[in-house]
Amino acid sequence: MLQFSRRLVSKRLKVTFVITKFISKSRQLGSSIGSIQLDTISDGSDDGFNQAGSREPYLSSLHDVGPKTLSDLINRYQTSSSPIHAVIYEPFLAWALDVAKDFGLFAAAFFTHACVVDYIFYNVYHEVLKMPVSSTPVLIEGLPLLLELQDLPTFVVLPDSYPANVKMTMSQFANLDKADWILINTFYKLECEVVDTMSKVCPLLTIGPTIPSLYLDKSIDDEDDYGISLCEIDASFSINCICVLW
Repeated sequence: MLQFSRRLVSKRLKVTFVITKFISKSRQLGSSIGSIQLDTISDGSDDGFNQAGSREPYLSSLHDVGPKTLSDLINRYQTSSSPIHAVIYEPFLAWALDVAKDFGLFAAAFFTHACVVDYIFYNVYHEVLKMPVSSTPVLIEGLPLLLELQDLPTFVVLPDSYPANVKMTMSQFANLDKADWILINTFYKLECEVVDTMSKVCPLLTIGPTIPSLYLDKSIDDEDDYGISLCEIDASFSINCICVLW
């Protein structure tokens, strides 16, 4: 999403990138990354994930605290010289869409998976594809090939093995009909069949690949990194070594 934000800034839009207080503190981030302003909300665990103890309490705290602190942030901006006009949100935080609509703002969901993965989950949520999938081949309208079990996301085949993950994944689609746009981290020629099919049921836009401009069209000066890393990076490591450690 940070790479997409850089693209928006290059089109002379003002972008505020919102992260949690813990990430801001632990990564020692300032008030901006280049021309992108940074701001924070709380996930209820400002001292890190260990504060919650496990995934379920963390997600519960995030759902309780996140919407309030996002509302407070939007309120602050709406009374400033740079009011917010649109919110681009991570679909796992579906409550961000509700908050945006409470303020009458445009809202776009930003899906980081490939379009085919999002479309499979979309069909599962709407019960076109039933979980658990146990028989093959699997035919999903709009996909160019029949699928085998190994082609499907693990949650779809073994939902009881990852109940919290299944619940969180399905929550992405609970209020998606309220979104003004669905942004997918892919490009049309890579997944043209599924993009065309999903576009019939969602206001879908392909905006990928979201990688630094250096590796694409070099249209943004000095953009050769991802801006934020959630892992510790030793300058003596090669990029391949970093990826293995991550």
